[in-house]
Amino acid sequence: MTQKIIILDFGSQTTQLIGRRVRELDTFCEILPYNKFPYDDPAVIGVILSGSPFSVYDENSFKLEFDRLRGHYPILGICYGAQLMAQTFGGKVEPSGTREYGRANLEHVDAGNPLFKGFDQHSQVWMSHGDTITALPEDFECVASTKEVKYAAYQAKGEKLWGVQFHPEVFHSLQGSLLLRNFVVDICGGKQDWSPASFVDTTVAELKAQLGNDRVILGLSGGVDSSVAAVLLNKAIGKNLTCIFVDHGMLRKNEFHDVLRDYESLGLNVIGVDASEKFFSELAGVTEPEKKRKIIGKGFIDVFEAEAKKITDAKWLAQGTIYPDRIESMNITGKVIKSHHNVGGLPEKMHLSLCEPLKWLFKDEVRRVGRQMQMPEHLISRHPFPGPGLAVRILGDITPEKVRVLQEADDIFIRGLREWTCEDGETLYNKVWQAGVILLPIQSVGVMGDERTYEKAVALRAVTSTDAMTADWAHLPYEFMAKVSNEIINKVKGVNRVCYDISSKPPATIEWE
Repeated sequence: MTQKIIILDFGSQTTQLIGRRVRELDTFCEILPYNKFPYDDPAVIGVILSGSPFSVYDENSFKLEFDRLRGHYPILGICYGAQLMAQTFGGKVEPSGTREYGRANLEHVDAGNPLFKGFDQHSQVWMSHGDTITALPEDFECVASTKEVKYAAYQAKGEKLWGVQFHPEVFHSLQGSLLLRNFVVDICGGKQDWSPASFVDTTVAELKAQLGNDRVILGLSGGVDSSVAAVLLNKAIGKNLTCIFVDHGMLRKNEFHDVLRDYESLGLNVIGVDASEKFFSELAGVTEPEKKRKIIGKGFIDVFEAEAKKITDAKWLAQGTIYPDRIESMNITGKVIKSHHNVGGLPEKMHLSLCEPLKWLFKDEVRRVGRQMQMPEHLISRHPFPGPGLAVRILGDITPEKVRVLQEADDIFIRGLREWTCEDGETLYNKVWQAGVILLPIQSVGVMGDERTYEKAVALRAVTSTDAMTADWAHLPYEFMAKVSNEIINKVKGVNRVCYDISSKPPATIEWE
């Protein structure tokens, strides 16, 4: 039985980050709404309570019945979770004089406390709260303080129950990973047996048992998630897997043929469908971003369904859904906030059962699993790419000519990132989370040779990130930018100006549409 940590989500923006940090400790964890604790699951070895946008005194704030948790499992409350426990058990939480947000240093740490084993006395932590604990419950003791926050961390005496008002899951808490390791491994007794190798072995065995001799259809996108899902399924059921790869005409340059070649070299049974004419026809004259997405989404479903119906004995539809997709598709009040199924209602419509072999993995874990299965690195390290493809990187209406221009510019930019090696031996491509070119709906005056030109402008976009929840613009070398700009203007007919987007997320998003 695989051990697991349960993370109860009170609505924090960093709940997923807590999950990733626990997984980095080779320990399985599950993120659940605060009121959905699996009391009958014998695999649970500990509980973490997340932060929240609420104050514990807000009328609509989320509460928790602690009777069945306290004394039964080790508990770690983070920020709101710590304040909720303090208030529930008889302490006092009050608004801070000033909002405590940003870096702080622990002025006092109880080095003998199991949660802070190995901590430095002045370790940097990250605060983000408007309330603060001003009095601890009876029989609770302070185990860490900062200059401004007296009860930065506490423990219930003689119990495996802790609260910390800072966020150990964020990178700015420099020893946050150590704190989580102390809790998960030492306090909860985690065996650290969750690894890519164990996941592959376990999942292949489960897929064999689940699917038997049934035929499975998988929609491939060319991205990391669907590619890894396909290889996992191929290991389990081989020829009983049929993959369908649809080209809507807005993939990157040569991507349709390159990806098909990659898939075939992996031994996958792949059907490639060039449906570009259909999509260009349906998108003609459309400029509104959301309408573009809906047309492409519906068109993909139509093409996929038509091809899938030719496979008359299929019983399963497989998808590369990953854990963040599932978390984002349901908020803690139970309302859907994001649909992640890239084939909409196809499973029900086609009377197929759904198979999601990656549904418990975060993106970085998907890549680790791909490497464990010795997939080609260029497939594993691929940047995220939007489902609608270049359609959402062309501002305004879409034409085959605009797609050609953008494909050429994008190819120069991405190829340049792959070829540019930094002093540490890494390529720029591997240092960037996501990159692409945006075709702007404007023309600019230029001079090329002895002639004035009036041609299109493009914007380059490259960001660094760890999880895409936030992103900073990539500080690419000037020499690289000059080289790429010059090559685009010289080689891409129709472009005479190159700009660079230096917006971070937030307030901007990674994609422009």
